[in-house]
Amino acid sequence: MALLWSVFCELVLVPFRHADMVWGIVPLYFSWITAELTSTKASPRTALQTGFTLMWAGSNWTWQSLRDRPASIPQISLDALLMVKVAVTVMVLSLGLIAFVSGIRRRLPKAFRFLGHARFAGYFLIAIFPMQSAFLPWTWARLAAVVVFSIPVWIAVQTATYPLRR
Repeated sequence: MALLWSVFCELVLVPFRHADMVWGIVPLYFSWITAELTSTKASPRTALQTGFTLMWAGSNWTWQSLRDRPASIPQISLDALLMVKVAVTVMVLSLGLIAFVSGIRRRLPKAFRFLGHARFAGYFLIAIFPMQSAFLPWTWARLAAVVVFSIPVWIAVQTATYPLRR
């Protein structure tokens, strides 16, 4: 458990050690805090918030991945870790677009009703941000730390923000 704790602390602290990451992570923290202060009920407003948050993270990860590559040299690789990063980015951008459009249309499709809950995205986007931004590699230990600490972090955040939601 001590190993997972140190890995979790690394995931939380690394974004603040690199200026390139601060511009991507601070809006995610702000979004997560505001999501915790809003209603738990799914609504078009929370879908807009979730959509924007997901699209922000996905676009930042895309920018982080493409900024160092010369445009004239496309680099295509079937590296498994690259494929994980690409798949996660595409999924986050797709869900963000669906949530954002649903919020604008003021109608959440039944299959995507979970997108109306802005809280679900905050922790996971922040926790995987260093790995998706290529500042830390994806590893099983880091993924385990994200999963293991999701419930304790959720309980702590719920407890801390409960008086503010009243």
